[in-house]
Amino acid sequence: MDGGGRYLQPMTAYPAGSTVARASTFDDYGHGSSRINFSKSAPRGGRRRSVTVPLARRLPRFLGTGLTLAFYGAVTLTGLWQGGHLDDFIRNNGEPHHAIARMMGLGLEQVTISGISQIRESEVLAAAGLNSQVSLAFLDVNAVRERLERVPLIKSASVRKLYPNEVVITLTEREPNALWQLNGELFVIAADGTVIDLMQDGRFVDLPLLVGERANLRSKEYLALLEAAGPLRSRIRAGTLVSGRRWNLKMDNGMDVRLPELGAVDAVTRLVKLEQEQKILEKDVLAVDLRIADRVVVRLTEEAASARAEALKKKPMRGKGVDT
Repeated sequence: MDGGGRYLQPMTAYPAGSTVARASTFDDYGHGSSRINFSKSAPRGGRRRSVTVPLARRLPRFLGTGLTLAFYGAVTLTGLWQGGHLDDFIRNNGEPHHAIARMMGLGLEQVTISGISQIRESEVLAAAGLNSQVSLAFLDVNAVRERLERVPLIKSASVRKLYPNEVVITLTEREPNALWQLNGELFVIAADGTVIDLMQDGRFVDLPLLVGERANLRSKEYLALLEAAGPLRSRIRAGTLVSGRRWNLKMDNGMDVRLPELGAVDAVTRLVKLEQEQKILEKDVLAVDLRIADRVVVRLTEEAASARAEALKKKPMRGKGVDT
């Protein structure tokens, strides 16, 4: 002890040559790190000092802000619900969780759409359910994609969120391929037969026309017939699927061309040849039947049939036989 009765050394003495476990002080945490160093030769019976991490270091950042917002949000919702104003609030501001997220700067401010040519941007936004009352934090991109792909004109869609305020939508559209008439209604259909919409747009008036039940599902067959028609394609107004088995072609002069169930493309090729050699489409014929491979059966108009009957009557008889 010194003259004042104080010890010159610590009360607890350690054997010579040993070192003492050192713990970092709270000042170490002020520099962004926490380190605990223990000596290699500390005695087994030695006491280790513990390091206590401040409570502020163990809690997530902005926890206080989040709890405060949650508290005020809960109070607000309770007041609106008890006062019967919750429906009005949702109608004017959207769902409460979206409203809170927008207050935190995560509102939807920009939508980028690519891949559209037939569908309008406003139609995409309406189908996706996107508006100014939505927030990115609670937006389900999978649900948005599924809603978009339920639109007949949209074949596939991808949706991405770009924080804090943007949604990117990429679409692949179905191309209008033909018109389909069923029960007096006219539809625009895609190549796979999917009905895109009612025919309400003059842009599609020149598309090939199919008529009949389930004719939309066999549009590729009909387009192959048009391809085989070559120079006569522009004179074919429509194709009617008969009993789900074969096609009838309606020509621009009202003539019907009946095609077989098998070998329809070959029959159309025969029609082209008949027109080139005999101008059959210019004759007074109501229908041309090509269902028999080795012959052509025609049905005359009433005027043509009467004229033919009169011509046969005037033709002189030979002997007692029947006129041929």
